[in-house]
Order: sequence, then C-alpha cells, then structure tokens
Amino acid sequence: MPRRKMRVTDADDSPLRAALRRLREVTGVTEDFPAAALAEAQEAARQPRLPAHDATDLPLFTIDPPGAKDLDQAMYLERRAGGGYRVHYAIADVAAFVRPGQALDAETHRRVMTLYYPDGRVPLHPDVLGEGAASLLPDHDRPSLLWRFDLDADGRVTDTDVRRALVRSRARLDYAGVQHAIDTRIAEEPLALLREIGPLREELERARGGISLNVPEQEIVRRDGHYALAYRTPLPVEGWNAQVSLMTGMAAAGLMLRSGTGVLRTLPAASGHAVDRLRRVAGALGVAWPEGMPYGAVIRALDPSRPRHAAFLQECTALLRGAGYTVFDRERPAERPVPADPGHAALAAPYTHCTAPLRRLVDRYAGELCLAAARGAGPPEWVRAALDALPGEMETGARRAGQVERECVDLVEAALLRDRIGQVFDAYVVDVQEDRPTTGTVHLDEPAVIGRVEAGGDGPPLTPGHRMRVRVAEAEPGRDKVRFVPA
Repeated sequence: MPRRKMRVTDADDSPLRAALRRLREVTGVTEDFPAAALAEAQEAARQPRLPAHDATDLPLFTIDPPGAKDLDQAMYLERRAGGGYRVHYAIADVAAFVRPGQALDAETHRRVMTLYYPDGRVPLHPDVLGEGAASLLPDHDRPSLLWRFDLDADGRVTDTDVRRALVRSRARLDYAGVQHAIDTRIAEEPLALLREIGPLREELERARGGISLNVPEQEIVRRDGHYALAYRTPLPVEGWNAQVSLMTGMAAAGLMLRSGTGVLRTLPAASGHAVDRLRRVAGALGVAWPEGMPYGAVIRALDPSRPRHAAFLQECTALLRGAGYTVFDRERPAERPVPADPGHAALAAPYTHCTAPLRRLVDRYAGELCLAAARGAGPPEWVRAALDALPGEMETGARRAGQVERECVDLVEAALLRDRIGQVFDAYVVDVQEDRPTTGTVHLDEPAVIGRVEAGGDGPPLTPGHRMRVRVAEAEPGRDKVRFVPA
C-alpha cells in the first residue's frame, strides 16, 4: 500500500526506533480504538452478516508477505474447457461487520486507511476484525465479495460477475514459497496458472501503454554499529499477483461507468516538470534514458535487483502524485457527472480501488457500488449518502499517509548518515528552489539518499543536472533532517 516500502529490524532501544515511536505520537492516529468502536468490532466479530450464497467448496488460497494476517484477497484459478481461464477472486466483506452511522464506522472515516511505518502499522480496523473475523484466514468461513472473471487465451476479460458469498480459504501462502513452487514445477495447476495469467495481463498492460512500478522494499540494517541500506528485489509472482488485483479494479470501474454511479481512482498524465526531474535523477544514478524514449519504456527496462535501478524505482513513485478519487452519480448528473476522462494514466484504463477494504476506506464503498451495478440496481442509500464526502476524506487520509511516509524517509536517511557528519559524497543536483537559487535538492551516488543542499547567500547558484560534491552538515533521526553543504 505505501509507495515507498521500508522495513527496520533494529533493536527496540535504538535511536531510529525511538524516533519512529515519537513520530506515531504526532500523527494523531494511534493503534488504540475508542471503547465504543472496539465494542462494536468485538460484537460484529461474533455475529457478522452472512451471505446466502455458499461458495466454500472453492479451494481458495491467499498470497501475502510472511506473517501477514490482514488478508483482503483470496483466489482460485482454473482452465476453461473451451480455452482460456477462469479466475475466482474473493475480497473481504468489511460491510458485513461495520454498520453505517455507528461508532466503528465513524472511526474508520477518521482513520481512512492503514498507516505503514518501517517497524509496524496503525490499522484501519481493530485487529479483532482486520486480523481476525473479517480477514480471509485459512480454514475459516468468511463473508466475501466473490468476483468471477472469464479470460480468453490472451488474458482478456470476456465475462465478469460479482456477488456476496461465503468462502473458505484453504491455504495461506507467501511470495517466496509460491515462487519456489512455481519455478521448481511442484505447484499444482490452480497455483501454477498464475505464471500463465500474470504475464498475459502484464503484456496487455504494456500493449495499452500502462506501467506498474515494481518498487523494491528498502531494508534498513545495522552493521558494525552503523546503519546501511539494502533492497529486497520483488519476485515475479508479486507482479503476477498484483495483476489480478489490477484486473479487478479495472473491471469494477467498468461496472460503475456502465451503471452511471461510482467512485474512480484517477490520475492525470505526468507533468513535464515531473518527467524532467525524473530524467535528472536517472542521470544521477547512471540509469540509461535514451533521447526520445518514453518514461514507461525506461521503467520497464529496469532491473530491481540492481541497487541504482532500485533507487530510481523509488523516485518513480513521484509520477503517482496528483492521483485522486472522482465520484459520479446518475441521480445527480449536473453535480456529479460521469467524468469526461475517467482514465488512470499509469494504467492507461479506468480503474478503482476495491480489493483492499481491510486497509482502505473507499474499497468498502466501491464493493457495494459494484454489487449494485452487477444486479442492475441502485446502490444502498448509506453508500450514496457518503459519496459527496468520500473524495475529500480519502484525500485527507492520503495526505496523512504521505506525511508519515515522508517523515519516515527523513528519519531513515538521517539514521543512515548520522555517523557520517562532515564526510564528503558525490552528488547530482535534482531540483533548485526558484526563489533561492543557492538552495536545492541533491541525490547522492551512494548511498541513494536525497537531501537538501544550501550553498549560502554568497555561494554560486545551483544548476539542475550538474554534479557536485557535498558534505553532510546535519543528520539526526527525529531532530534534524539530512542537510548538505557544498564541499
């Protein structure tokens, strides 16, 4: 969910972990839930609203990071007799547990989304639901929104259905185990088909001009008393798994557009300024970007196992800035019209968020809109009543998550350099402040850290794209952001 994935495995009493704990205190959202909201969650966990349709015979499985318990999605894959594939995709039915207008509902609207820190998370829902009764844990009957997709031999969706259903996952799998099973050909067909369907969907994405950022996870490790940065390269199965989620989000957007009521995740095309900045970062990191090559082709050519390519992928998340939510309602066409351009620039298709309701508020509403659209009915009144406020609430939550992410990055980068005050590094000027040409942003060659540089009032103006040597002036987790001065 976070654009920049970071993980800290340091001791609890380290300066970095202490700074991360302080950061939690100032975000305004803690892990503790109000008593009324927690009581509702506990009661709902005991007595959820169960659907009439029973699909517990489907041998679904989940694929998530090791140890994950907030399992939003489960799948089952099979071949169709006439050719092509069938994908069954179950999404946790959070609306079966959260009653509109009650205390828990109000608290989820305040939190909006799960917040991720390098050493933990602050959840959207109490763990009794998010990691318990609402999660698609194995060997438990769970209410879900069960999608069914029929695909042709090229991976294109030819038919879609979604309904409420009781499901029962059979296995909780992790990425490394699935990749090993597929690579060594010991995976049975329902799982092995992911290797066929995933690449087909990736090829369709390339053909329509879309891109997926295969962003590696940053791991901050302590070696010989100093912090160092390492990258965990995403496995191919992570991309294949993501393609099933993206397919669902695109199908959901199509359902909403045909019904005339919905909420889309939209993203305008990247600005020239953002692309120019990215080009400068590519130069700083030695990433090849031939003249005339579109940035999508550059991104697809990257190898996340190479540290400089991994660092560049982290910076590519800047292309996602400007994403938002667009609501439209056929009963209020003048106020909430269907958008003239409903597309998501990175995916080159209309898209909505609907596959992570345990961790993101809007997905609960998107699921209800899809269910209504699939049966040709209007959405529940509690859904329609929430539409006006939903984009603003999601924007507020995204701003909070973005602030947390930026602060975490600052803390981690300060930790990396706190013992290197006064040392000199080779760097590349990425940005220059318009009203202060002697102040800007540099990207170090190694480690891949971005920080502010100040040449002082008497110094020469900085030039975007130029190389320079900089000295670390400040770097203390929780107190000073990384700051450089010209060497």
